[in-house]
Amino acid sequence: MTETTTLYEQLGGEAAVNAAVDIFYRKVLSDYRINRFFDDVNMAQQAAKQKAFLTMAFGGPHNYTGEDMRKGHAHLVKLGLDDSHFDAVMENLGATLAELNVPQELIAQVAAIGESTRNDVLGR
Repeated sequence: MTETTTLYEQLGGEAAVNAAVDIFYRKVLSDYRINRFFDDVNMAQQAAKQKAFLTMAFGGPHNYTGEDMRKGHAHLVKLGLDDSHFDAVMENLGATLAELNVPQELIAQVAAIGESTRNDVLGR
């Protein structure tokens, strides 16, 4: 890979992001620690937003039109969203990427991007 190859390209582009998000949400919805936060969520819309966000965050095409992390999660913070829940999401993301045989160094890059959103997601 060249220095200019984006994380998005290294992960496998659109097909890889789509597959990862679909597997990720299956894991999240079966995770008792966090699934309650998705009780009233249209999961098809949520998955589409997540795919667009991750594509942008990983250096792919910028088609994300959702709210910023702080605004988009404020209602969840009011419901008690905290670091333990964020950790569970990150755990599910890492497990998803490992299941897809993503190399550890790329998983670490994805985790770093995820961690960079922690304070905004948690409204701090």
